[in-house]
Amino acid sequence: MHIVDIHHLTKYYKKDRGIIDISFSIDEGEIFGFIGPNGAGKSTTIRTLLNFIHPTEGRATIFGKDVVRHSKEIRRNVGYLPSEVHYYDDMKVIDLLLYSLKFYPKGDIHRIHELSSQLELDLHRKIEDLSFGNRKKVGIVQALLHSPKLLILDEPTSGLDPLMQQVFFRMLEDERRKGTTIFFSSHVLSEVRNLCDRVAIVKEGQLIKVESIESLMKNQLRSVILTIDHPEHVSLNINGIVKCEIRGNEIQLLYGGDIRELLNAINVLAYQDIRIEEPSLDEIFMHYYKQEGEKTNDL
Repeated sequence: MHIVDIHHLTKYYKKDRGIIDISFSIDEGEIFGFIGPNGAGKSTTIRTLLNFIHPTEGRATIFGKDVVRHSKEIRRNVGYLPSEVHYYDDMKVIDLLLYSLKFYPKGDIHRIHELSSQLELDLHRKIEDLSFGNRKKVGIVQALLHSPKLLILDEPTSGLDPLMQQVFFRMLEDERRKGTTIFFSSHVLSEVRNLCDRVAIVKEGQLIKVESIESLMKNQLRSVILTIDHPEHVSLNINGIVKCEIRGNEIQLLYGGDIRELLNAINVLAYQDIRIEEPSLDEIFMHYYKQEGEKTNDL
């Protein structure tokens, strides 16, 4: 069953692009990643789904119900965490969460204490005294307190330290085991790769690709930076090199082949340093753009 269905969703802000012709679906119980650089259209898609803004064209459904005509009914079973959380500064955390609880008949005060304990959140501090990370924890509790059927998370880990991020990921896995569907929007590829079942890649308001994490891992790219004297004299004829650039005394590769073949070729060179890293999202996007362009040219 599809919990979320998006069909040709488009949003313009007057003449400015928001999103263009976005289409994908999210299955029940799935953790679905939505990745792209800042400004790609991730938040616009989410705000359209939540009916905070109206689409210019296209339509979307959640739980089989139209997001515009049935938004009030839909929101009863949706938990939402925005990328930036803003609250009344003079309220205590517990007062804010109890106030939020009143909007949901299924809410339970014990749930507030359970979630806050996991996140090490002090319920008796005022909002104005909280760091950005602790405000994000308040947002996480608020999104989860009514045990929603769908969680929509927009850059949820920003502000959380690495240890708390791991706690948060375990909480999401617990929710998934209960049957919750999770829409996880992020610009951090490693988070999505480790957590999600499938991922949609978006850039400049357009959907590039939807694929499983398993497929993404099989086609894993690496960023290889080789420091060497006179890099302009080096020739690397190896299958799997997607991009090769020379910058100063560095050769920068985007590589998708057998890493052993690359290392064998490099080991005969008199290099000073080598770094093999996860590529940036922009590098991955350019790889997908290249693939899509080649498919178009073959038609």
